[in-house]
Parts: sequence; C-alpha cells; structure tokens
Amino acid sequence: MEQKLPQYKKLYEILRKHILSGAYEEGSMLPSENELCAVHGVTRPTVRQALEALVRDGYIIKKQGKGSIVKKPPQDIGILSISGTASAIGQQYLKTQILSKPQIMAWPENFSYELTDVERESGRIYLERLRLVNDQPVFYDINNLPNINLPRFTSRSFENKSLFELLRSNYQIEITGGEQKLKAIKATKQISELLKIKTGDPVLYLERKLNTNREGFHIYSTIYFNSEKHSIFGTF
Repeated sequence: MEQKLPQYKKLYEILRKHILSGAYEEGSMLPSENELCAVHGVTRPTVRQALEALVRDGYIIKKQGKGSIVKKPPQDIGILSISGTASAIGQQYLKTQILSKPQIMAWPENFSYELTDVERESGRIYLERLRLVNDQPVFYDINNLPNINLPRFTSRSFENKSLFELLRSNYQIEITGGEQKLKAIKATKQISELLKIKTGDPVLYLERKLNTNREGFHIYSTIYFNSEKHSIFGTF
C-alpha cells in the first residue's frame, strides 16, 4: 500500500513543480511563509520544513529580510546527481521517451551487481528510456527495480516523467547515495541509432547502484551518455 506523504513533502513537491515548470523564474520570490500557510492550509513549521528542503536541494536560497529566492535550474545533465535528471536540468528542457514499458521479469543469472536474497527472489521491474534535451537524444538508460512493495507501478505513465519523482511522490522512496562504474566505449549500431551519432563514436557507459531510504531496496541502472554537447555533474 502506498504511504501517505507528510504535509511538508506535499508542499515541497508543489513548490518544486512550480519552479521547474517556470512558474517562478530565476531571481523571483516565492510567496511569503504567511501566504503559503493561508493558501495551503498548513502551519508555519510545515512551511519552514518544506522551504528548508528546497534550500537543501538547491532550488531556492534564503535571504534575511527578503524571503525565498528561486535559483535557476542547472543546464547540464545531472545524471550523477542523486536528485535525478529532471530536477537537475528542469522539466521544461527534458523529454522522456519510453522504449520499453515497465514489466516484471526474473533477474538475469549474471547481474552486474550483487543482489540481496529478497531482491533476487522478488524479481525485477525492467524499464528502458531515451532522454532528450531540447529534442536531441542525450542518453539511453536501462533501469531495474526490485519488485518489492510497488503497487500499480507497471500501470503508471512514465512518458516525460521523472522516475525519481514518481518514486518519491507515490512511494516515499528517496535516493540516499550509491556507487557507479564509468568507462568510455564505442557506440554500437543500436546505441548510435538511438543517440543519433555515428557507429563507433565514443559514448560514456555507466553502471550504477543507487541506495534508498527503504532498507534492502536498490535501483540499478545502465546508462549510455552522449557527451558531445553536454557535460555531467552532481553530488553523489
């Protein structure tokens, strides 16, 4: 059963969505704490907790005597950022095409990371996506999630949506860190067609295991990144 979001998280998600959609531009002010209390029917401590989370995640800065000032979303692609790609570059710049809808299946025998017994025995949810920035394909990713307490997950729409945001909003699963392996490889015919580059061109290949706030639940991703026009960054 999906967990109920606390009030401050609901407000955080609303304000975050408004910032990423461009409703609040860089340098503009968020409503005052009193206004947020009145509009959303929450207490001042709840508002402050939501604003502190926005500060921590880099969406606003607080200035004494002025209030909450919106920061411009970074323009590079934060696929190394634990906040996720959509929040790193802004939803208005990023599009997601679903190449393989989420489906439940067994884990491969020789998986790149060691799985817990529960993960192995529960099977996985498999999802393939192509991410585009300004309508240009930038990376192709393959995601594997343990099929553990994710009700209705495979029936959800993932087109132009953030996987991390969906997990956070609907299942209260937060990314807390992880590990990754990176190397440069030559694009295969399939990768070159997806990323619209020449076969044999260099691409960055990443394998990563993301830890979450749910004990024993990890997200496993394989990513092919076209770094010709974009760089990657982030805190991990």
